[in-house]
Amino acid sequence: MTETTSTNTATTTTGEPEPSDSMKAFGAAHKAFRKRAGYTQEDYAPLVGYQPGTVASIEQGRRFPPRVFVERAEEVLDAFGALKGVYKHVGREKGLASWFRQWAELEEQAISLYTFENRVVPGLLQTEAYARGLFSVRLPVLADPEIEAMITARLERQSLFAERPNTVFSFIVEEHVLRRESGDAEVMRELISHLLEATESRNVELQVMPMSRGVHAAVDGPIQLLETPENEWFAYCEAQRSGQLLVDPKSISVLHTRYAKLRSQALSPGDTRSLLERIRGAL
Repeated sequence: MTETTSTNTATTTTGEPEPSDSMKAFGAAHKAFRKRAGYTQEDYAPLVGYQPGTVASIEQGRRFPPRVFVERAEEVLDAFGALKGVYKHVGREKGLASWFRQWAELEEQAISLYTFENRVVPGLLQTEAYARGLFSVRLPVLADPEIEAMITARLERQSLFAERPNTVFSFIVEEHVLRRESGDAEVMRELISHLLEATESRNVELQVMPMSRGVHAAVDGPIQLLETPENEWFAYCEAQRSGQLLVDPKSISVLHTRYAKLRSQALSPGDTRSLLERIRGAL
């Protein structure tokens, strides 16, 4: 998964672009309506229930505007539906690691997080050794400082498990991902043990999609979904050199349907643990 060293940094370790034009366009439109209404950011922030710094980040195009923010802004600024219109297009164009920064910010506040992976073990469940193996073969070749920065960022994200004990984490991973030798036997043994330990928490669920299943509901690729404290859903899709943050309810509904079907097609959490123990024993 494409990541940066921090969810708040202005640039990526690979020099990838800043937040999209659509986010900047929303920020500019919001700023124009705010100024027309005669509010400073400090005066305006309490009216929509956010901090002045959050308002500034949204207007600068650095932070993804939550739907509840847009709805409150429409009401307070009497924006004639213009902000909602611009918001429909935010997040629809492709980007690179900058998009993942926005997803990571949403991830930090999520009350539900669903992940399906058919390429590698999800970043939130990786060990340092496993992540190092992935970054060491990336092309173009990464310099050692870049690899260390990316590993640090990936491991820091895993603090979510400790910091958000009430968040529901659901993972579905293809069996072949766990059987692929992504490192020596010790690396894989450590990874499997880490997965077993992580899923001992009541709010962390892992299911394996068995190879015997064949065709299933998500053959089109990985799925990531999350729910915010305002009960708003977002999705993130990623390809080789691009990522896309989805806000369109219809698109998110399709992914929800597919993920629900996946849960019924994958092994149960209990059977998954049994499979993991067998894989580890065979290493």
